[in-house]
Amino acid sequence: MTLTMAMVLIALAAWLYLLAAHGGFWRGSERDDGPAPESPAGGWPAVVAIVPARDEVESIAATIGSLLRQDYAGSFSVVLVDDQSVDGTAIAAGLAARSAGCAERLTVLQGRELPGGWTGKLWAVKQGVDHVEAMADPPDYLLLSDADIAYAPDSLRRQVAAAAGTEVVLVSRMAKLRCESLSERALIPAFVFFFQMLFPFAWVNQPDRRTAAAAGGCMLVRRKSLGAAGGIESIRDALIDDCALARRLKTQGPIRLELAERVVSLRPYPRLGDIRRMVARSAYAQLRYSPLWLMGTVAGMALIFLAPPILALSASGAAGILSGLTWLAMALAYQPTLRFYRLSPLWGLALPAIAAIYLCFTIDSAYQHRRGRGGMWKGRAQAKGREAA
Repeated sequence: MTLTMAMVLIALAAWLYLLAAHGGFWRGSERDDGPAPESPAGGWPAVVAIVPARDEVESIAATIGSLLRQDYAGSFSVVLVDDQSVDGTAIAAGLAARSAGCAERLTVLQGRELPGGWTGKLWAVKQGVDHVEAMADPPDYLLLSDADIAYAPDSLRRQVAAAAGTEVVLVSRMAKLRCESLSERALIPAFVFFFQMLFPFAWVNQPDRRTAAAAGGCMLVRRKSLGAAGGIESIRDALIDDCALARRLKTQGPIRLELAERVVSLRPYPRLGDIRRMVARSAYAQLRYSPLWLMGTVAGMALIFLAPPILALSASGAAGILSGLTWLAMALAYQPTLRFYRLSPLWGLALPAIAAIYLCFTIDSAYQHRRGRGGMWKGRAQAKGREAA
């Protein structure tokens, strides 16, 4: 057997496994589009949303407004932790609350100075959780929301219904990302596709599997379970904080992760560089800051995604045919994600080129870490130092 044919067979076998035995990740069937929920047997539990925000004036009004307009029959309020913003984030949030006629349900906390050993977002969340815990009657659930997320009026009700009256301790919705600019249409659906490949949602949702993940933009957490799992301080330095929290919470009970139509990200990525910075912020952290993991990832992605189209166009005979079939298999696997984002199915043929771009972003993430700029976000380099890698 030649080296070329060996590469072809390995890539084909990998895609056959991914399609048939990897949790059906490519179908994207775990979604928040079920029938309208009924009231839980014990009534609607109390919920407090915690929104950490740093210089989010462009989106915070939409986020706070959509939260305060939730069609939720239980007790619900919002705590905004203003992480030393300089752009009027807190003012915009207050105006949105007054516009919604719900100013009394919004509390704005001024964030304290970031201590060592914490990422900025988690330190802000910690202050919000501490505030809630000090309430005379703390809520049953916390909704941990990013400051660039907009919610349909029934989204909280649906999320609570998935947890109330069950043993589920975390219900996370992966917000539908903006997909308008050319860069977004080319790369954002693939981000979701690769995330599902890394963490098949069906496996995340199975209590007997160790696979755990969440989407940090929208996480409904049982408050007592969060405390039992060690609280926010137990993940204080995690760059990929949503998945770190999911791993800890899954030790307390079942968790759920679903794609969302009713939870939408407002953050734009109009240029290629915007998406590069988003990916580079945490890609190397996902690889545990390990050069060996990086090399293995580059080699594996090159073999699985890049080799099939190259060999389909250059090899002859059986090698070329099998490579073409492998390329077609990955294009077909991408179709449910493209439909979710209402994009042309022809983008499926471009998946190898898109994967190559993400490989470059991952390498750049490692490079930024070497420069001491790992985890750069809102002017803060938050990745662990090289000595901790």
